Amino acid sequence: MTIEAADADLAARARAGDDAAFGMLVERHQTVAFRTAYVVCGNAADAEDAAQEAFIKARAAMGRFRAGAPFRPWLLAIVANEARNRRRAAGRRSALAVRAAAEPAAPVPLPEAAALAGAERRELAAALARLGPEHREVITLRFLLDLSEAECAAALACRPGTVKSRLSRALERLRLELEGARA
Repeated sequence: MTIEAADADLAARARAGDDAAFGMLVERHQTVAFRTAYVVCGNAADAEDAAQEAFIKARAAMGRFRAGAPFRPWLLAIVANEARNRRRAAGRRSALAVRAAAEPAAPVPLPEAAALAGAERRELAAALARLGPEHREVITLRFLLDLSEAECAAALACRPGTVKSRLSRALERLRLELEGARA
């Protein structure tokens, strides 16, 4: 049985009220949910909270989950939305703190930077960190989390064609960042 077929079976059981089936879906997707939230939030604590809240919201919305639809993209869209909400809230809190302290906020480190080794990978991580959130999200979802374009589209709440164009612009921007760092 493929992962998608197993997810479809578990999702159908969860829609029917089987909490154990939903628990299995949580176990199966908690790592990618956390990573997706981390990419969007840029903060482990917020990412953990966002992923947990997304699972709670997904459980409450299982009745609206369309039978036969792939579960992972649906879940990741909920995770990404929750993480964006937390990032916006954190941004507002940060802006208030900056205004109150009259100091610029410290840059948020890129989550993958800690895991990357070697000079080229550190350079890539630094270039990714310099990208805007929209570009960083699409590159991370597609290449670091290895999501398909359709899954990226679901996680980013946009069309697959939009993912392609964002990815193209993001990769071009990343190339320019890397060339600028080497110059």
